[in-house]
Amino acid sequence: MPGAIYAEGLVKTFGDVRALDGVDLDVPEGTVLGLLGPNGAGKTTAVRCLTTLLRPDSGSAVVAGIDVLKHPDAVRRSIGLSGQFAAVDEYLTGRENLQMVGQLYQMKAKAAKARAVELLEQFDLADAADRPTKTYSGGMRRRLDLAAALVVSPPVMFMDEPTTGLDPRNRQLLWEVIKRLVSGGTTLLLTTQYLEEADHLAHEIAVVDHGHVIATGTSDQLKARTGGERVEVVVHEREDIPTASEVLRGFGKGGTTVEDHMRKLTVPVTGGAKLLAEVIRELDTRGIEIDDIGLRRPTLDDVFLSLTGHVAEVKDEENGKEAVK
Repeated sequence: MPGAIYAEGLVKTFGDVRALDGVDLDVPEGTVLGLLGPNGAGKTTAVRCLTTLLRPDSGSAVVAGIDVLKHPDAVRRSIGLSGQFAAVDEYLTGRENLQMVGQLYQMKAKAAKARAVELLEQFDLADAADRPTKTYSGGMRRRLDLAAALVVSPPVMFMDEPTTGLDPRNRQLLWEVIKRLVSGGTTLLLTTQYLEEADHLAHEIAVVDHGHVIATGTSDQLKARTGGERVEVVVHEREDIPTASEVLRGFGKGGTTVEDHMRKLTVPVTGGAKLLAEVIRELDTRGIEIDDIGLRRPTLDDVFLSLTGHVAEVKDEENGKEAVK
């Protein structure tokens, strides 16, 4: 049986650009799907098709049990959407913004006021409830935007890069809000460029590249496909690179990558901090002086390089132009 969000063969083109090229998705009720990919991969176009803002050229989609193409108005009444930029009226107060959304959904005035109070408390905005939102920080506006998307308590939520531009503190606050939301039974499709964000929030991740879903799985499964953790070593002397490479090959799960001009060697490993200590001991035994050593998790570029053979290219998916990463 299809999940709360289901898509099959979604295709959407903009001129010569094929923003979606046969996207399939299936998100079980009460779970989070992280749609992971760089700008221009097709994430936002997929969200716009699923939320009725764009009509796909072909394919089918069902959201909250409703056919997106046949009954778009019913879909809109069953979803919440938080876009990349906070869509709030900066001249209204936080309270007024939420009450207005409630009234647009034809809630009675008393019910809209009560819901606004509830959401302002939930999103830690009660102290700023009666200030114009133009005085809010970026993190406060983002939280207000998310609160507005929840005025009618939708069973299905879409969040398009909700933490873009937020500082670490506000990102963490928003993550906690999202976790509480999902623990209450909401189904969520979250687009993001950050593997860390998907790691924190998503039950499953779909990796998108050039309009295709190229891989799905949990965060750990995807990291395993990229070689898992990596040991990075910077040797003090360039002539020690061959010996250090030999040492790392003995601990690694794959070949050692050498950046000669930086005197840096990288090898995929398993074993975490315990293995790192063993590497340090072996390098010391071989008399190799190091300037730096560390254990790091895969990045988005690592995932894309492993899955596609190329780094993540950043493009505007609606016109195909290169963008600055």
